[in-house]
Amino acid sequence: MSSFHTPQPAAAFPHVSEIIYPRSPKESMAGWVYLPRLVDKIRLHLAGRLHPDYQANFLNKGFDKLWLDRSGVRPEDLVEVVRQSITDGEVCDWVARHVTKPEADKAAHREYLFNHGRVGDDELKARLQMRKEQSGLGHRDDIQTFVDYIDADEKRG
Repeated sequence: MSSFHTPQPAAAFPHVSEIIYPRSPKESMAGWVYLPRLVDKIRLHLAGRLHPDYQANFLNKGFDKLWLDRSGVRPEDLVEVVRQSITDGEVCDWVARHVTKPEADKAAHREYLFNHGRVGDDELKARLQMRKEQSGLGHRDDIQTFVDYIDADEKRG
């Protein structure tokens, strides 16, 4: 069998990060931004590879909880759908069949997510600035929202 088919340990690829980053919160599935990232986090969790930095917010806080609340999906249901699926297409089909929110709700979710940190109280803006400083990104004026911050912190922008 060729080495192409032989799984290699991660250590064999020193350029691969120890942290496996989930997709950008800007990506969408079934019309929902953030959902692909949440699916990635669930897959990483099920594989025992979700980095500790993501554990505190996993399914019960932050943007994870926001998507679950807005969609009306119970965390355990989404985890089971991801566990039973092989592809994102299967997850997308399940969401399209079971999450029957109007486009206006999806648009409101997108608007909130893409402006979180830019629009709102001074405490939220200060928290975003603190996160930027902690990550060595305090000089980046182009990071205006938490979604921008996530992408920059995960080396996407």
